[in-house]
Amino acid sequence: MPPVFPMLTVLTMFYYICLRRRARTAARGEMMDSHRTLAPNSRASPLNAELVQYAKEVVDFSSHYGSENSMSYTMWNLAGVPNVFPSSGDFTQTAVFRTYGTWWDQCPSASLPFKRTPPNFQSQDYVELTFEQQVYPTAVHVLETYHPGAVIRILACSANPYSPSPPAEVRWEILWSERPTKVNASQARQFKPCIKQINFPTNLLRLEVNSSLLDYYTELDAVVLHGMEDKPGLSPKTSSMDMNGLENDDDEENDDCGMDTLNKKFSSAALREWPNNGYFDKLPYELIQLILNHLTLPDLCRLAQTCKLLNQHCCDPLQYIHLNLQPYWAKLSDTSLEFLQPRCTLVQWLNLSWTGNRGFISVSGFSSHFLNETCLEVISEMCPNLQDLNLSSCDKLPPQAFNHVAKLCSLKRLVLYRTKVEQTALLSILNFCSELQHLSLGSCVMIEDYDVIASMIGAKCKKLRTLDLWRCKNITENGIAELASGCHLLEELDLGWCSTLQSSTGCFARLAHQLPNLRKLFLTANRSVCDTDIEELAGNCTRLQQLDILGTRMVGPASLRKLLGSCKDLSLLDVSFCSQVDNRAVLELNASFPNVFIKKSFTQ
Repeated sequence: MPPVFPMLTVLTMFYYICLRRRARTAARGEMMDSHRTLAPNSRASPLNAELVQYAKEVVDFSSHYGSENSMSYTMWNLAGVPNVFPSSGDFTQTAVFRTYGTWWDQCPSASLPFKRTPPNFQSQDYVELTFEQQVYPTAVHVLETYHPGAVIRILACSANPYSPSPPAEVRWEILWSERPTKVNASQARQFKPCIKQINFPTNLLRLEVNSSLLDYYTELDAVVLHGMEDKPGLSPKTSSMDMNGLENDDDEENDDCGMDTLNKKFSSAALREWPNNGYFDKLPYELIQLILNHLTLPDLCRLAQTCKLLNQHCCDPLQYIHLNLQPYWAKLSDTSLEFLQPRCTLVQWLNLSWTGNRGFISVSGFSSHFLNETCLEVISEMCPNLQDLNLSSCDKLPPQAFNHVAKLCSLKRLVLYRTKVEQTALLSILNFCSELQHLSLGSCVMIEDYDVIASMIGAKCKKLRTLDLWRCKNITENGIAELASGCHLLEELDLGWCSTLQSSTGCFARLAHQLPNLRKLFLTANRSVCDTDIEELAGNCTRLQQLDILGTRMVGPASLRKLLGSCKDLSLLDVSFCSQVDNRAVLELNASFPNVFIKKSFTQ
């Protein structure tokens, strides 16, 4: 019988590490408690009057419900004084993000979670706002007018966006953070979190949100920054603490240390080479790799400094097939990418979302806003096996840059939401990337003729399972016909706010006949959807799970009852602003089909 001591030794080592991590967390918790206790004792000088400012402008955001050519439901509504508050309800003059609830995580287009994503990183969207004058923040108020509770983190930046000269250093500090919590009310509120004091003035705030616990879209009206022009008196114990130390909860280690390690040039020659590596020499290489696969990226960087054996394992490209750098957006720099580059020869899933903000990453360093044509060219050359590329909201990327995407012939998922991709480049991508299974073209305003695009998709992308055409401005029944005849595997189709589609042409009935595998269909704000279309879906698309027909005036309760009776897996039905479906009808449908979330909303 083989000895059990090696495995016991490994388990003992991990138990010891856990104890040390818990001890450090406890010590950090005491420091935080001390900070919270002492902060109220700070007093501003009577001559240092508090300034109150509304946001001057919105400078960056990850998504919004509205279109690029309108103010309705867009992030730009957060600038200036309130438009709606203190009124409650669904108003077009507010800022609304693209998603809510868990529905988007349950649909076919949902991405598998990246490995090594820290459990304390739960932000889904963000918006950045500037203010006229830099102040030391004393309070931040968020005016929420509908389904509040999405804001989970507020950060301040040391850089002044209006300064004529670039800053020598850019720092982000967390003013407040909290895990997502359920707010059991949809009414307006003035959210006033207790923020920490920081040791630099700011006029740039960032709100990060998580809408997964909401029953509908959250709506924000304005953000108010309170602060002092002069630095308040702070005792040593209330000085600014590390941003990552604030966000780590429970057993989560301070990731900032790991990212600082990543930002330093490191040589394996400086590592000590032991006569032997104990029982690690007896473990199979694959088993050590499997153990290390459970570490976060900063932990992997720390472990690489312990000895040459573990450095070899931590630098193995197999550990970086999935590389998620989004949680570390505030710390990632050129040096970080230089450090990671030799490890990424086998990368297949790369998430650079939100990184490179405020000049942290340069074009030469890549060799988001830092992303340009050179960067995409490097990606296409260095990562030929890339399967998943998300360029969502990279609206500063020039149109010609997208030509390089066509070189990534192994792509299975491509997200081009809110980019300036043009028709010629997109046709080239579709021609060469025939393995695509998931494609998002929502709010791509530079495409002249979506019928041509739909025809190419139908001809070339036979494996396509999900397609997002949200707010595509000119697709017609001809494009829908080409799409439906060529992409029989489609399970998800978003045609929300595609106003050029008319039910009278039979386009929606054709979809129902030719795409029986549909599980999600969004026909949001299409006024022409009628009872006939709903009955066709009931008869042909029995696997349907999510249906959005918000805004139609031609659908009544009878056809909806037929749909609910046929589609046993249906979990979401949005009939908001459907004039023929009143509250009484919704209550009756809910009573008959209690497992379906039927959303009904009215203008206030």
